[in-house]
Amino acid sequence: MADVKNINRAVSDMSSEALFMDIYARCKPYTMTSMERMYALYKATEYVVKNNIAGDVVECGVWKGGSAMLSALTLMKMGGSDRHISLYDTYSGMSAPSHKDISYAGERADERWAEFNRDGHNEWCYSSLEEVRENLFSSGYPQNNIRFIKGQVEETLLSATPGQIAILRLDTDWYDSTHCELVHLFPKLSAGGVLIVDDYGHWKGAKEAVDRYFEEFNVKMLLNRIDYTGRIGIKA
Repeated sequence: MADVKNINRAVSDMSSEALFMDIYARCKPYTMTSMERMYALYKATEYVVKNNIAGDVVECGVWKGGSAMLSALTLMKMGGSDRHISLYDTYSGMSAPSHKDISYAGERADERWAEFNRDGHNEWCYSSLEEVRENLFSSGYPQNNIRFIKGQVEETLLSATPGQIAILRLDTDWYDSTHCELVHLFPKLSAGGVLIVDDYGHWKGAKEAVDRYFEEFNVKMLLNRIDYTGRIGIKA
């Protein structure tokens, strides 16, 4: 048995990694994601490069592009900028939720969505394609390796899907979109690839979509807790 009384080493944390903190500071204005979830994405990006996990970075639900920028900047630092980054979003705000989409605190997403609905877009998490493109291109990542797929994933994934995926990050919040993303994209995730679900702990619909898909297709994956809402796992 180890003599725990003599163990007094400080445990390294996120803030001790200078490269992460530099990248995070650059991306923070363009994301609502917690530092813990950004760190998890940073480590996932580092992991797929170091372990030669084949495939692209795919994100569904982009907002201003902060998370994608973090992956792009990390890939460049590690010499992995040959990978494609595919970004699926309406680029017109949140899509309409269903009755399944209720927060852990009991908030109905459809009621909140209605308050923000405008002619042609929804102000909830709205960021135009032009704004997101400008933010991503400011990273210096090769522009030809970034794809912007505009529209609801339930429609765009029927015709515009990537090839092999190394990191699949899902952040569209709702049951319908999350389940659709898993149906069309999870089979493309490489063995050893990383799945990140941003809203598993916050929106009940997102959790139900993941749980249902895993049960339907007998997916054996440990989803580890990042923070109260984010989950991460590696595909067997």
